[in-house]
Amino acid sequence: MSTLDSLAALAHHPLVRLAGGPITFASLLTGLLIVILSYLVAGAVNRAVTRVLARREVAHGATFALGKIARYVILFIGLLVALMSIGIRLDALLAASTVVLIGIGLGLQNIAQNFVSGLILLIERPIARGDFIQIGKTYGSVVDVGLRATRVVTRDEVTIIVPNSELVTAQVVNHSVPTTNLRIAVHVGVAYGSDTALVGETLLGVARADPTLLAEPAPEVRFDDFGESSLAFSLLVWIADPGQDLRTSSRLRFAIDAAFRAAGIAIPFPQRDLHIRSLSS
Repeated sequence: MSTLDSLAALAHHPLVRLAGGPITFASLLTGLLIVILSYLVAGAVNRAVTRVLARREVAHGATFALGKIARYVILFIGLLVALMSIGIRLDALLAASTVVLIGIGLGLQNIAQNFVSGLILLIERPIARGDFIQIGKTYGSVVDVGLRATRVVTRDEVTIIVPNSELVTAQVVNHSVPTTNLRIAVHVGVAYGSDTALVGETLLGVARADPTLLAEPAPEVRFDDFGESSLAFSLLVWIADPGQDLRTSSRLRFAIDAAFRAAGIAIPFPQRDLHIRSLSS
């Protein structure tokens, strides 16, 4: 027997029988090649779908979701083909599905829940890649929506991994839908006796002087309340990038302080009046 014949016999020699089918070196190698090929094809299809949808001016979030779904479908089909090529009978695996379901129910509940939630996020798209969202007290931009978890980059450039089930079941504020425009309010108090008309004009002047604010909707000043030690006002403005709300608010406060000083408008300190009564013995 030649060396080639010996190698061929070794490659096709059954190593083990699993689910009714013989497993050989050749079948394992074939299955591995199919998995690698499926991975490469899935990546190529993902990029192709993204390019085609981008040329048709489909929304970025929808393009990302459809490309990822196509990638997962191809990987799933490739895995099934690889299992069959190895010699694993799928009908035997299906017959053992009860055991799999019991395993999921006992130990894989969170994984299964996050997997289903990932499919919901990719199909329904309540959030999409690039959206600026709020989860609890955390603000950040979505950089990737996976089948198990979603990656969000916070304002501090820190990446947090959020389980998909949390995004589906918890309250999530999406500041990018239906538009990225966001209204912010800057609150300020002025001393009693101040010219309220002048206060309003000064605040509007500060807003008009800031080129980063949107002209429409127009800035607005509200007289909120008669406070304990001040008259409460709010300057309401709109910005195009919700991620810039803190910087914009800070910049407006600096400008308001300077404008009030120039206009002679006082911002009072909180104060209390104490009346002391002597007690007779």
